[in-house]
Amino acid sequence: MSLKGLHDVIQAVMLFQDYHLFEFKAGGRCYDVPDPEDLYERKTFAARNVHIAALIERGIATFKYTYDFGDNWQHTITVEEVEDGSPGIEYPRFVDGQRRAPPEDVGSTSGFEEFLKVMAKPRHPRHREFVRWYGGRFDPVDISVDIVQDRVARLARRRTLGKAGFAKSQNQQH
Repeated sequence: MSLKGLHDVIQAVMLFQDYHLFEFKAGGRCYDVPDPEDLYERKTFAARNVHIAALIERGIATFKYTYDFGDNWQHTITVEEVEDGSPGIEYPRFVDGQRRAPPEDVGSTSGFEEFLKVMAKPRHPRHREFVRWYGGRFDPVDISVDIVQDRVARLARRRTLGKAGFAKSQNQQH
């Protein structure tokens, strides 16, 4: 899987909508979707062109991922073990998780802490505002396993069929 593919999986499990920039930092290099008009003139490499296996072959098993440079969601990713896939199983696959990810655009860690505090107190002066903004109740324990599994299964199906086959299968369903 490419780093771009991993980005897509992270978006799926965090229930994000993928409308912010992202970046991986691994082995002293930055990987993202390079912008030819980058104002900062950073040297970046296309995340779609580097595979996790290539990083591992170079001895890089831990790397950084940042999503939404405003909210600045930073993750450390560590590859602990590499196993052969099982025939007949589509990958990626969601196995397990704990707690719901922060909503997109909640305003970084401090914004999420404030959001949790307000959402937990129905009498808080900003509770209605936050419920309206989020679109309903927020349960930090409910990971929405069915939704996450569905989103990851779509990624797996897209990988199995290839993008053209996936688009065709989606059109046939509608």
